Amino acid sequence: MKKNRVVITGIGVISPVGTGKEKFWEALIEGRSGISEITHFDVKDYPTKIAGEVKDFNPFDYIDKKDVKRMDRFAQFAVAAGKMAVEDAGLNLEKLDKDRVGVILGTGIGGTETFEQQHEILLNKGPNRVSPFFIPMMIGNMGAGQISIQLGLKGPNITIVNACASGANAVGEAFKVLQRGDADVVLSGGSEAALTPMSLAGFCTMKAMTTYNAEPQRASRPFDAKRDGFVLSEGAGIVVLETLEHAEARGARIYAEVIGYGCTADAYHITAPAPDGEGAVKAMQRALDDAGIEPKDVDYINAHGTSTQLNDKYETLAIKRVFGDHAYSLAVSSTKSMIGHLLGAAGAVEIIVTALTVFEGIITPTINYENPDPDCDLDYVPNKSRRAVVTTALSNSLGFGGHNATVVVRRYENNGGDK
Repeated sequence: MKKNRVVITGIGVISPVGTGKEKFWEALIEGRSGISEITHFDVKDYPTKIAGEVKDFNPFDYIDKKDVKRMDRFAQFAVAAGKMAVEDAGLNLEKLDKDRVGVILGTGIGGTETFEQQHEILLNKGPNRVSPFFIPMMIGNMGAGQISIQLGLKGPNITIVNACASGANAVGEAFKVLQRGDADVVLSGGSEAALTPMSLAGFCTMKAMTTYNAEPQRASRPFDAKRDGFVLSEGAGIVVLETLEHAEARGARIYAEVIGYGCTADAYHITAPAPDGEGAVKAMQRALDDAGIEPKDVDYINAHGTSTQLNDKYETLAIKRVFGDHAYSLAVSSTKSMIGHLLGAAGAVEIIVTALTVFEGIITPTINYENPDPDCDLDYVPNKSRRAVVTTALSNSLGFGGHNATVVVRRYENNGGDK
């Protein structure tokens, strides 16, 4: 059966370095950090006091007041990023068959802010005071559900909860839906708003978090020898994916073509990556096989790059196992060095970065790379962005539970749209 080609035509992003594609991309190519002291709640008793907060988001710019009050912050992010992506793509939804427009979204935790707020009400005021909107605000599928309700989209609607790989899995599965012809357009990505007292406490007691509290902007340092944990962040990234035929028929600008997807499981540990990197190796290999390309064809990898000792070591090992000597010719960088870890939204935001990299010909840096680690000896594009012709790139996302996802994108050559 003939497979449809699939392209990225729209981008919506909400991040610690800015809301909207332009602000986001400008910050990344300038190597700016979005990490700062936490202001959402009192952190005096927490060992980690910094995070990647979204600072410039007003839900009322995108959503009616009544609906805002009935959405958790993660769903607000999702709807706003979805609307941004549709606008950026130049899609007129009223001219489309909405039965052929889907939404596939990832989230790691869902409506945890709502859960914690309503739990306090339960304890302090009793069960009869818990909001009747508690359940539909809290459940993780409401990011995708609210996008479909707000925009009237009636195609495939799926939510993926695969921890830190959720957003990448969502884009990969949307790619497959379009390849096999189950939809013409899919809004896909991830959304997360887990900067809450309970979430932060849980990550802190796991000893997964950085303690670079005195210098927040230097805290996330993937692949650096002095890295000591990740930085928790919030935000969303959503792309408009279309079949190439559909995009070309309407004269769409095309950022990149999605050409491959692979996903695997480590089957090893609930939080630690497999020490041989086997799951990540196989995810990358499957994605390359799916794309029909060789390792030597890849120019750039947007790494998972969390700034933890284990992840960065074993992801580097996995890259070297897949790419051999070519690994040392690759550019590899971690967006998390600037925006922290958006959990279920991370993979989606990083696929956006990967698509913009091939479209713009600029590789964003790994900032705070100061102390080389013998176990991490690749070209991590240290501290400054780099102009380069990037034809083919891949993005890795690895999640608690051993979830691994890799998405491959390629520059679209016959681009009739304006840049």
